[in-house]
Amino acid sequence: MKKLIHLWLAIILVVTSMAGSLALFVPKDVQAAPTDQYLQNIKKKGYITVGLSADYPPYEFHKTIKGQDKIVGFDIDVAKKIAKDMGVKLKIDEMQFDGLLGALKTGKIDMIISGMSKTPERAKEVTFSDTYLAAKQKILIRKSDVDKYKTTMDFNNVKVGAQKQTTQEELAKTQLDGSKVTSLAKFTDLVLQLENKKIDAIVAEGPVGQAYVDQNKSLTMINPGFTNSIKNTAVALPKDSPALTAQVNKSIGEIKSQKLMPKYQKTANKLMFSKQSFFKEYGSYYVKGAWFTVALAFIGVIIGTALGTLLALMRRSKIKIFKWLSVIYIEYTRGTPLLVQVFIVFFGTQVIGLHVSAFVSSALAMGLNSGAYVAEIIRGGLNSVDTGQNEAARSLGLNSGLSMRYVVLPQAFKNILPALGNEFIAVIKESSIVSVVGVGELMFQTGVIQGASFKPFLPLVFASLIYFVLTFGLSRLLSLIEKRYNLSSKSNIV
Repeated sequence: MKKLIHLWLAIILVVTSMAGSLALFVPKDVQAAPTDQYLQNIKKKGYITVGLSADYPPYEFHKTIKGQDKIVGFDIDVAKKIAKDMGVKLKIDEMQFDGLLGALKTGKIDMIISGMSKTPERAKEVTFSDTYLAAKQKILIRKSDVDKYKTTMDFNNVKVGAQKQTTQEELAKTQLDGSKVTSLAKFTDLVLQLENKKIDAIVAEGPVGQAYVDQNKSLTMINPGFTNSIKNTAVALPKDSPALTAQVNKSIGEIKSQKLMPKYQKTANKLMFSKQSFFKEYGSYYVKGAWFTVALAFIGVIIGTALGTLLALMRRSKIKIFKWLSVIYIEYTRGTPLLVQVFIVFFGTQVIGLHVSAFVSSALAMGLNSGAYVAEIIRGGLNSVDTGQNEAARSLGLNSGLSMRYVVLPQAFKNILPALGNEFIAVIKESSIVSVVGVGELMFQTGVIQGASFKPFLPLVFASLIYFVLTFGLSRLLSLIEKRYNLSSKSNIV
């Protein structure tokens, strides 16, 4: 028996040794054979969703090509290469830069390719690919100040701008001693402030700053001598995604070995500097933005009116649970910013498994927000109707529901119509907030035009005129409807 056991142990030892020896001759990529759900899901759905902020030329920006709006830039070429190597289609999800990490962590997007650099803080939240571009950090200033600023020591008590949550922001805070840092979400807004002398300098990547210098002769770039000024740009990927990371790194390796990045940059620069008339190039963006703005406001007010009516009736209810639910909802919604609510709905729907678009989630958020204000408008209108009207209806045999429907509500509607019109106008203007999650409404399109045209101020003027036309036209229309309703009510009384 002992001999048999020893024989089996010897066999096991030999087999184990042979397996270990064979492993030495297996290629590394076969040994690793990493796998994860992220790559499997991308292959299964047939496309990869890349998140970016397309207001950062030459990395990514909008351009009208053969009459069609397209997002171009060398980051887009990198994304196309990765998608092609995976054998899937490329889908781009555009939003503000500071919302990209949240979108990646909640599964709204599969990866970020938006000029993002590797930092220790970000590395705690995401996985980074190999570096595909190294860019030097410089400072963009007005040409008239070229003698004032030469090194990092010259910025004491100077207002310096940087894009929020970027390497440039960190450099401004840590290496420009004594500077007053202004952090904004959009680089175009920083340039606008620089041109209007609200700030005196902007920490910028070399390629980005040079693009503005080439377009605006009043600006120039300086090299102040930053320590560790080279920014390593990489693709941000979900945590625990070894197969997806390996696939992306393979594509980046080919980009480096085949020296494709200089070609990508040359193509982006050529597109950046091609010129057409301003309205021919960007007129369609304003039309699209105005359409989205009106659609958002209309849907928001429809949802808000329905929800507000329900909440107003609940608040007047004698059932305490209904009354308190209404009060809590109204007070909470009115007591928190719309921006916070937009983010909660946008990311929250993804967390609970509802894969809805940015437009749908934004329209829902605006409707839920509007409902709280409409509820108070309707409640005020109902309270304005004399209690004798309800008592008279009840004396004629109508129950509380019928008296509310046929007697109180019609009279209240006349009182609340102007306030509802004002709410519609307010929602049109508030819709600009949803640009942070990439909905292509008017202010989002204005930001796109700012980045693509290198004109930070002019696009804002045209946007303001469009908002004025929309709100003024709507107010005139609502006044006309109100007059007709009042005339109709008087004729019915007669």
